[in-house]
Amino acid sequence: MAAASSSLSTSTVTEEELTLIVKWSGKEYTVRVCGDDSVGELKRRICELTNVLPKRQKLLYPKIGNKLADDSVLLSQLPLKSSLKMTMIGTVEDDLILDQEDSPEVVDDFELGQDEAVDIKDKEVNKQKLRRRIDQYKIELRNPCREGKKLLVLDIDYTLFDHRSTAENPLELMRPYLHEFLTAVYAEYDIIIWSATSMKWVELKMGQLGVLNNPNYKITALLDHLAMITVQSDSRGIFDCKPLGLIWALFPQFYNPGNTIMFDDLRRNFVMNPQNGLTIKPFRKAHANRDSDQELVKLTQYLLAIAELDDLSTLNHANWEFFAEDNTKRRRHA
Repeated sequence: MAAASSSLSTSTVTEEELTLIVKWSGKEYTVRVCGDDSVGELKRRICELTNVLPKRQKLLYPKIGNKLADDSVLLSQLPLKSSLKMTMIGTVEDDLILDQEDSPEVVDDFELGQDEAVDIKDKEVNKQKLRRRIDQYKIELRNPCREGKKLLVLDIDYTLFDHRSTAENPLELMRPYLHEFLTAVYAEYDIIIWSATSMKWVELKMGQLGVLNNPNYKITALLDHLAMITVQSDSRGIFDCKPLGLIWALFPQFYNPGNTIMFDDLRRNFVMNPQNGLTIKPFRKAHANRDSDQELVKLTQYLLAIAELDDLSTLNHANWEFFAEDNTKRRRHA
């Protein structure tokens, strides 16, 4: 895709590529974005080059002012020209301090109407964003993909771990039965962890929970916030989501819509692939709930039951509890 010319007006900046120069710590970095990207997406691109997390970035450009502080603003709405130079203030997090204030923030979930969700999935602008992400993002395999296995994609925050409660030991915040769950489903599923946070945080947290080197199962890959794309809805504005099409495109011989299921406590993360998403009950207030939370036990039964099916995308995962109960009753009767 050709870079936009320096005389390109704001009104015509849509899908065209912009090449911006970001000055930080005495160096200049070339960042390529498109007009239909948001400020948040620009910050993700900067993060790839500098390792400064988006939440730590302050972008300065006199003609734009505070608009660069709003991650939801589209770049096409700003007076940007190719080769424009802006300054960034920010610090690399060499040592993450994972407490309530510094851990990644999770915004309350919302539900989109069926027609609006379908519209977002089918919009050409979002398909283009996905294609760009497929070209840009590289998934590093920690363990080989296994032929004939289905794929389970897991969120971290409030899915596997209560990241907002405090504890002296991270294991106190781990969702009950996590290792038993991963061990059981590994027999039928490859497992990918996908978090809307930085890779450094993903590796640290999964390492602390003993997930990365467990002898009873293997994690195929880790994905972070840089793998996400930004989409826009009429009712909810601009937000990020996790397009499974990225994984399917990079590993087409192993994974596809028919053999993939994704767990996340935020249903909006499924908007590009609604038939593959299961909204898990959030695990919060670990100290009060860890003795009673049975979510992973019940989901283990569900995953093993549907592993026999040829096409998971035909299921309504919103009804997973009824499916698991019916399957359990059938086994008892048999």
